[in-house]
Amino acid sequence: MEKLRIVFMGTPEFAVGILDAIVKEDKHEIVGVITAVDKPAGRGQKIKYSAVKEYAIEKGLRLLQPSNLKNEEFLQELQSLNANLQVVVAFRMLPQAVWQMPEYGTFNLHASLLPNYRGAAPINWAIINGETKTGVTTFFIDDKIDTGAMILSKEISIAENETAGELHDKLMVLGCDAVLETLQKISLGSVTTKIQEDTPEIKTAYKLDRDNCKIDFSQGIDEVYNLIRGLSPYPTAYCFFKDGDLEWNVKIYEVTKEVVNHEFELGLVITTKKEMKIAVSGGFIHVVSIQFPGKKKMLIHELLNGMTFSEQAKAL
Repeated sequence: MEKLRIVFMGTPEFAVGILDAIVKEDKHEIVGVITAVDKPAGRGQKIKYSAVKEYAIEKGLRLLQPSNLKNEEFLQELQSLNANLQVVVAFRMLPQAVWQMPEYGTFNLHASLLPNYRGAAPINWAIINGETKTGVTTFFIDDKIDTGAMILSKEISIAENETAGELHDKLMVLGCDAVLETLQKISLGSVTTKIQEDTPEIKTAYKLDRDNCKIDFSQGIDEVYNLIRGLSPYPTAYCFFKDGDLEWNVKIYEVTKEVVNHEFELGLVITTKKEMKIAVSGGFIHVVSIQFPGKKKMLIHELLNGMTFSEQAKAL
């Protein structure tokens, strides 16, 4: 079994879990870590390090933060690390000069069962679309996004009430297993790959934006419920509450659903002193936690302690 010299590329917490698994297994050498450049964040616009950068500093790993992956100086520095394999987890599209550089190429861990859910938000879209299973796939990177030859995949079920945050954590554990197994196959020279087949039925993990994160209460109960849990806790589904002349842009984090026939107007907000439910086609969405502008996220009974709504209040 050959000890691999690995350059790891990633940015968010999901990638940290995978990098940590490689480090702890201690069968291969991490010769470099590449992550996003530091960016100002929050109201104070303080410089924020990526989760991968924080981990790399903590472990004393060689760190690179190129703003331009085609920059000649960066390419020379990357070459000097003398890696024979690159591992990518939740990073960005690589130029050919980078992914072709190591002897054994570059493989990516993607949080879906490819070819389905190629793209930026596979965990969210699997839940939004009501899937009952998903998984992770390792594949060798090519010149397109998430289309390369697959090495292996691992499947996991999605619970009916699971949120994107909960599924994220499960897939990170599953991803660790998939990456370590892929490394073993490469180090033993026993990799076999499978070409991805494109079909019209393939589902895409589109980038999440303001349009596709807005709740449409005219949809069926399952569509509304799946959108909210598929965007929880981040980036979070939102809608507008309108009550008379007042209107608020609110984020809805957690809900339950009640499947029942009713004749209420769709989007009508029905409240008691401790509960809030919104009428949708096929039942009601019961709000568990919510955030109003200028307030922190709170449980619904906390909100209703200090806020009341009329019988005409609507969610739009």
